[in-house]
Amino acid sequence: MEILSLAFIGGNFLFLILIGYSVALDFITPSQSMIDGGVTLVSGNGRFELGFFSPGLTTQKRYLGIRYRNSPATAVVWVANRSSPINDSSGVLMIDSTGNLVLVNANNSAVWSTNTTTGAERPVVQLLDSGNLVLRDQEDGNSGNYLWQSFDYPGDTFMPGMKLGWDFKRGLNRRLTSWRSADDPAPGDFTWGTELEGNPELVMRKGAAKFYRSGPWNGMGFSGSPDIKPNPVFDYNFVLNEDEAYYTYAYKNSSAMLRLVMNQTLYSRQRYTWSEETKSWVLYGSVPRDLCDHYATCGAYGNCIIGAGTAPMKKIAVVIPVTAVFIAAILLISYFIWRREANRTGNWGNDQNNDRQKEDLELPLFEFTTVVDATSNFSVEEKLGEGGFGAVYRGTLPDGREVAVKRLSRDSGQGLNEFKNEVILITKLQHRNLVKLIDQAIRKQLDWSKRFNIICGIAKGLLYLHQDSRLRIIHRDLKASNVLLDEAMNPKISDFGLARIFAGDQTEGNTSRVVGTYGYMAPEYATDGLFSVKSDVFSFGILMLEIVSGKKSRGFFHPNHSLSLIGFAWRLWKDEKPLELIDASSSESGSNISEMMRCIHISLLCVQQRPEDRPSMASVVMMLGGESTAMPFPREPGFINDKGPLESDSSWIRLQRSSTNQTTISLLEPR
Repeated sequence: MEILSLAFIGGNFLFLILIGYSVALDFITPSQSMIDGGVTLVSGNGRFELGFFSPGLTTQKRYLGIRYRNSPATAVVWVANRSSPINDSSGVLMIDSTGNLVLVNANNSAVWSTNTTTGAERPVVQLLDSGNLVLRDQEDGNSGNYLWQSFDYPGDTFMPGMKLGWDFKRGLNRRLTSWRSADDPAPGDFTWGTELEGNPELVMRKGAAKFYRSGPWNGMGFSGSPDIKPNPVFDYNFVLNEDEAYYTYAYKNSSAMLRLVMNQTLYSRQRYTWSEETKSWVLYGSVPRDLCDHYATCGAYGNCIIGAGTAPMKKIAVVIPVTAVFIAAILLISYFIWRREANRTGNWGNDQNNDRQKEDLELPLFEFTTVVDATSNFSVEEKLGEGGFGAVYRGTLPDGREVAVKRLSRDSGQGLNEFKNEVILITKLQHRNLVKLIDQAIRKQLDWSKRFNIICGIAKGLLYLHQDSRLRIIHRDLKASNVLLDEAMNPKISDFGLARIFAGDQTEGNTSRVVGTYGYMAPEYATDGLFSVKSDVFSFGILMLEIVSGKKSRGFFHPNHSLSLIGFAWRLWKDEKPLELIDASSSESGSNISEMMRCIHISLLCVQQRPEDRPSMASVVMMLGGESTAMPFPREPGFINDKGPLESDSSWIRLQRSSTNQTTISLLEPR
């Protein structure tokens, strides 16, 4: 393996001859060297490359760094000589007589070194498949017994397998530090690491000032970061013992490319994944998400409230009294005022629920005794199913009308605000494919014509929510059990408890409180809390696949493979066998094969990985309505191999548990 040392003699000519052979070269020994402009070091899997580079377009300074090899040159994940650039192309990387990896300039002066005091008889430097550059003894093989490794000295990028935190035995604190600018890799003032004051937590700082904190580690997660939770994309872990305290993560799909980068310009930690289709890095989320995520942005004892979207709306400062006498006086006065108002109105219930009490819901009011009588005191025999709020019961009003009664449970994973949210939205929205507040359960067999009618009806109802209503609504929990059918088998979208209202020109938002149902949630929402009209489109695509195939997305099982329903549909599409997805009970003779094919095609367009690739609901309705409409070829879907958790159909994706929704079919009656 003398190829690299020959590079001193052969120059560029030798580089051209040996470039094909260099792909397999992932290590160097003391008898070899790597020069600027010569052969680079490439990991065994061909994903990472160690070499010389100049950042940006305005500098000629040279740095030694590691980057993703088959992606744009900007994807540098580690730099050796961040603070000591070489002013020309004279740099040479070698193993010196002490067994250290050294970078020298034209004067043979060391500008960077691993500087380890632990020697090795046969030192070797290797670029691992993880992107970790390691110095080890050749006799140790791949045992992990490294004398030095780049993962212990991260730059601005957090890679899968890295440890963010402390090694107490060595006194080593691994933390990320941003670049000073886009063309200067020198350490900036934006950092992210594990801090150990009290319980350990992840903290970002701008200089010495705290900028963002994850909240303390409580043994299960970070208390202030509900977005860091079990998910289909990556595994995470926090290790805390007498030797170490660190945070780490690993990508579940080993073939995927992921990086977390500290952005000095925006002061945010950004998560990127690589898209093979577009040959580019796709931003899938950032932290902090909004101004309310900034540390102490509202001051001491402040409570930050942010509305729909990413701009802060207002801050409420809550001043804490300091004397017990003053507290007692305020509480006593408040109690008498509250009691007087309660006596006047005859309502001793929960009056704490904000401005929504001022809403004129224009609904008929029922005495509780009427509801009790209608449902035979919420009899088990009248129970239709369970929802996120609690049980749903069949009832008969005194005038003979049959109704479904949704009762908020004390143990509900969704709260009173969400329950009121649903009532308010239903009363404000008027569309033939949106459920009203009187419904009845019936069951009928669905042939293809009925299924196609249901698909078209759901699409029109969702289009109304996104575009045509006086409010722009993101449903956030569209699934089979939230679509009701009347006696004519017309679909009605229901359950608006988790819906979000947007301003007229707003189409997306984000949240640190991810709610919904795994199996229907879009990738960007499940992993980063980013939701938009396109996340509803993803859920609609899943629902289409379920209607077409007659199979549930959650818990989908096939004896010949472990693919999810999305993955199975995608495989059949690529194998040009999409009709094998069709439910046999709906594909009787005379069925419209072109409609079936069109629905499968549209569903795969809706479940594409990237939100921008998915069609709008206006386009979906147009494609469903005309065979002449041209449709693009779908790209690979999101969650193609993941089936999601099977133990619950929870609409409250946190550590809380919610009941399972059952499918109901409803009958609409006029108000």
